[in-house]
Amino acid sequence: MKLTKFVAWACCVLVSTTLFAQEQTVKSQRKSETTVEDEYMASAEDTIIGELASSDDYDNKLVALSYLKDAVEGGRTSPEVVASLSRLAGEGIKTTARTNGRVMNNFPDVRAQACDLLGEVKTEESKNTLVSIAVEDKEPMVVTAAIRSLGNIGINDNDEVVNMIEFVHKRYAALNPTSSLALEILNAYEKLAPNVQDKGPMIQSISEIRTNYRYATPVRTRATELLKSLQGGSKKKSNDAR
Repeated sequence: MKLTKFVAWACCVLVSTTLFAQEQTVKSQRKSETTVEDEYMASAEDTIIGELASSDDYDNKLVALSYLKDAVEGGRTSPEVVASLSRLAGEGIKTTARTNGRVMNNFPDVRAQACDLLGEVKTEESKNTLVSIAVEDKEPMVVTAAIRSLGNIGINDNDEVVNMIEFVHKRYAALNPTSSLALEILNAYEKLAPNVQDKGPMIQSISEIRTNYRYATPVRTRATELLKSLQGGSKKKSNDAR
């Protein structure tokens, strides 16, 4: 009798285990099918975004930026997404459409928005694109966005980014001092400071912003505060070394 009950119990367990395994297999298959379907849809969407970004039409580029923003905020930064952002960041600078010698796709607002989104994709490729844009673009709003994003990315191998920012600051300080750009330069310096090997040129650049009365008072005040912070950090490291 006991043996019969045990066999019956074992059979129930076996059946339950089998049913559970089958259920898990079905769920796994469904999940796999969903994943494949999601990947296909994402790939198709990336293709559409690429077509919109490549279009000569201004409104299409704005639609592409809207899709790209959703993709980046959703954590989907495929190579196609990054390529579309890079293309839009260089719209009218690296890729030009001309009619009778006139550039027809000079859209600074598109470039600036693309630069801001690239700052959320913290890769070497994004950094390289932004460095190039910051040097080549002539629109302060675009350069400002590029430098802001470079600060957010935080990559500064061999002081490449900080040296470029210093160069941009000198150029604009001489030709077109812009308070909004100077402020983002200071913010970028602060974020990149832990990764700067030679802080001398950076500190010199901050000092020049602090004493340039063509910049708004809040910007010069920010420069003063940053200098104190950096100098305080240097003294602390020196004392720790002793």
